[in-house]
Amino acid sequence: MATLIKVIIERVENNYSAYLDGVDGIVATGSSVDEIKNNISDAISYFVEECKELGCEVPEELQGDYELVFKMDVESLLDFYSTIFSKAGLERITGINQKQLWHYASGGRKPRQEQVLKLEKALHKLGEELLSISL
Repeated sequence: MATLIKVIIERVENNYSAYLDGVDGIVATGSSVDEIKNNISDAISYFVEECKELGCEVPEELQGDYELVFKMDVESLLDFYSTIFSKAGLERITGINQKQLWHYASGGRKPRQEQVLKLEKALHKLGEELLSISL
C-alpha cells in the first residue's frame, strides 16, 4: 500500500508555494495546480537522487510507493480560483453567504471547520457532477 504524503499549497506574494508535510527540505512554487504538481514531483525526484548520490538517508516516507495528496487552506483556494468562481456562484453551491466568503478570501477571518467542510463538500459535488457530463 502506498504511503500518503500531504502536500501543502499556500498563497505567497505573487505565486503559490508547496511543501511536504512532515518531510523537510522539499519545496516548489507555481502559478497553477498543474505546475505545482509537476514542480513538487520534480523536487522530490531531485531530492531523492541527491540523497542517494551524497549517501544521505532518504526519508522513510519517500522510500517505496507513495501518493501525493494536495491540501490548500480556504484563503489560498478562494484566491487561486477567484477568476473561475464568483462569490455569488460559491454562495449558491455552498450556502455560505458572500460576505463570509470575502472575509475568508481576504484572510480577515479563518472559517470554522464546519464551514471548511461545507465548502469542500460543495466543490467535490460540483466536480462529480461535471465529470458525469459528456458533451
